[in-house]
Amino acid sequence: MSSGSKHYRFRPHLMPTLVMLVIAVMTVLLGNWQTRRAQEKLALQVQQDSLATGPVVTLPSVPVEGAEWARRRVSVRGEFVASRMILVDNRVRNGVAGYHVVMPLRIEGSTLHVLVNRGWVAAGTRREQLPPVVTPSGSLTIEGTAMVPMPNPYELSRVPEGNASASPLRQNLVIERVAAEQGMALQPIVILQSSPSSDGLMRDWPRPDARTDNHRAYAFQWYAMAVVAVILWIGFNLKKAENNEP
Repeated sequence: MSSGSKHYRFRPHLMPTLVMLVIAVMTVLLGNWQTRRAQEKLALQVQQDSLATGPVVTLPSVPVEGAEWARRRVSVRGEFVASRMILVDNRVRNGVAGYHVVMPLRIEGSTLHVLVNRGWVAAGTRREQLPPVVTPSGSLTIEGTAMVPMPNPYELSRVPEGNASASPLRQNLVIERVAAEQGMALQPIVILQSSPSSDGLMRDWPRPDARTDNHRAYAFQWYAMAVVAVILWIGFNLKKAENNEP
């Protein structure tokens, strides 16, 4: 081979090497964290699915712990308080705007109430005209899935506490706020009604998504960044050199 031919030399420098190590370690740790989150949420999803398909449990007439009842199939007997109806706004179904109809149900044999999400109803063409809602009267048994509403810090507006009669519309459903507005004791859960009723409301509740795919996608991105950091480090430190270069 002629003396003018070229070969490659690899001479990593200290500072680029330290930068690469920091980036690689941090991105791998972040990828591992996202992977663990995906595994935790997958385990939670399996547990929730098991509860959602388990036996129906009767909701007692004494206060319960919300976390212990979340996602359980429950049954409760009582009477709807139609005058305290709540319409949760901006609920879209198949591209149509509407409301979730939420109503307190006074638990039989108790002064305690539980909120029941009775289903979805379409909004009218005029926003100021609220849709009519048929409410069954008398004592009845409601079955459904117990949920603990997640707080939402983003609201367009809200009705001040103590002025609940001004409008049934709410941007979000917060049990503690409803209890203060309505002046009633509430169980810390909302029941997504599944039992049939001739009220015209839609009750095809979607299965909750744990979003494990999002965490896996984020993990892949972090791992990919670690690989790119190593490849760039090798590329920056791998140089062509003459054969006679030491």
